[in-house]
Amino acid sequence: MRASLLQIAVNEGESTESRRRRVASLVREQAGTADLVVLPELWTTGAFAYEEFGSEAEPLEGPTYEVMAKAASDAGVWLHAGSIPERTASDSGSAAGEGPLYNTSLVFSPSGDLVAAYRKIHRFGFDKGEAVLMGAGEELVTVRLPETTVGVATCYDLRFPELFRGLVDAGAETFVVPAGWPERRRSHWTLLAQARAVENQAFVLACGTAGTHAGVPQAGHSIVVDPWGEVLAEAGAGEQVLTVEFDPAKVGVTREQFPALKDRVLGLEPPPRR
Repeated sequence: MRASLLQIAVNEGESTESRRRRVASLVREQAGTADLVVLPELWTTGAFAYEEFGSEAEPLEGPTYEVMAKAASDAGVWLHAGSIPERTASDSGSAAGEGPLYNTSLVFSPSGDLVAAYRKIHRFGFDKGEAVLMGAGEELVTVRLPETTVGVATCYDLRFPELFRGLVDAGAETFVVPAGWPERRRSHWTLLAQARAVENQAFVLACGTAGTHAGVPQAGHSIVVDPWGEVLAEAGAGEQVLTVEFDPAKVGVTREQFPALKDRVLGLEPPPRR
């Protein structure tokens, strides 16, 4: 299986619409090269451009949905289109545009159908930024591809191993993690991607952004890690397309040869009383 991680630069001088068109063109260029294409978190706005979340928010089936659905179909690829600031309808049932915001990932099939939407569960910022501007998702999301089951997570989620355990219990063999990770914590990015791979005996495809978001330099260094923690490919700091071929069957082989997951005790349902 081949995957292309598109490490997009978010530059303030480029309009959102121009960036959508440019990224769609990059997705189309992966036709015949990749089976799965992955974009970063909040690449339409910049992950740290908090002041733009409200003005750039869009409904689930908004402009980014339309452009990315067409790009996936044109390229004939599975597309994790990164995430967008999603504006939902209010509780009163009025039109989209009046409800809460979410950091929402979109996954498309090669025919351009939306097959999954994941609202980020762990919001970054503590008492500011995303943590107060956006709502928290509540559901784990997996997507069955022909060769592997993908578990979906986003950026800050990478710091919470229990989420990934839940995805494994739901059948995940490959984790796809779009992110807008800051350069000052790049060492954590690499370390956590490898840890999530090793402890869950799964592939990790983590796609970051390049450039600077609202004054925050981005880490870049998108990375693909195998179930033993070996780094199969890693990008540099700038905008880059990182393409790697990997064998999803290695997950089953690894879990059979070193069946550590079978020894789990904590976090599992207690055995029934007799």
